Amino acid sequence: MKKWLVPVIVIAVIVFAIYNWAVGFNNTAVTYQADAKTSWSNVESSYQRRNDLIGNLVKTVQGAAEFEKSTLTDVINARAKATSVNIDAGNLTPEKMAQFQQAQTGLSGALSKLLVSVERYPELKANKNFLELQSQLEGTENRINVARDRFNEKVNIYDIHTTKFPGKLLASLFGFEEMSRYKANPGSENAPDVNFDFNKKQ
Repeated sequence: MKKWLVPVIVIAVIVFAIYNWAVGFNNTAVTYQADAKTSWSNVESSYQRRNDLIGNLVKTVQGAAEFEKSTLTDVINARAKATSVNIDAGNLTPEKMAQFQQAQTGLSGALSKLLVSVERYPELKANKNFLELQSQLEGTENRINVARDRFNEKVNIYDIHTTKFPGKLLASLFGFEEMSRYKANPGSENAPDVNFDFNKKQ
């Protein structure tokens, strides 16, 4: 073998190894990013289910005589605002996440106020449709929490892969940016007080 072939072969092997590493990094990052985007879609789907249930709940409450119109209006307006804020899974910026979160928090507050007001209406507390909707809402709140946790887990996997050295060098080269996590609002570690036990004494 000619001597000049040795360095050529060594260089070729190094280049091939770097190429394989880069391709492997890119493909893994794409997979992790797609998983995180899918998880975000599940978060939005859970919130959409809640919005749909709240819409049905509002219709049921509207049938109650003399129910506080201002309370219903607050819920209707908050729901409209929450459903109008959508985020492209490919563009999860901290600002947009905060906007989405603020809208959902506003709806949670309005809903809690409505459910507290229901305590003064025995006919609603005995309404089977209303009770069923409340039960479904309780389950949906749990779904939302699970979906948000899973989203954060997927984002964490993606971020670790794209920010650890030496992968970080390729991440910037290939355009992979850090993704935003779903962060709880201050004080929101306490879930909205949605009390479904209407049999307890006031």
